[in-house]
Amino acid sequence: MEYGGIFVGDVSSKKLVKTRMAKSVLDTGWHMLKTQLKYKANARSVVYLEVPERNTTQTCSSCGIISASSPKGRAGLGIREWMCECGVTHDRDINAAKNILALGLERLAGGIPTL
Repeated sequence: MEYGGIFVGDVSSKKLVKTRMAKSVLDTGWHMLKTQLKYKANARSVVYLEVPERNTTQTCSSCGIISASSPKGRAGLGIREWMCECGVTHDRDINAAKNILALGLERLAGGIPTL
């Protein structure tokens, strides 16, 4: 076994379907992807945990603050790279992935039960 944990954001496909992104959400099959990940993780005794995804693209994965320069709201969706006040430059998706990983590890260390 190479990996001991899979952490994913708590994206709700039911909520996203009610937005203007409905077709894209339905096409990608978010719910089925999460169901399959959970199934495969359980079959291999790997921890699967959904963590709150809120502000993971805006929070600096280095210093932990939400700086004024971080992308915000729908207007910020086009911003793919940004620099934090601490001087670190972030790719939006990689930064979010680092934050989701940190949240997952934090929940495991705190004894949050996995499902």
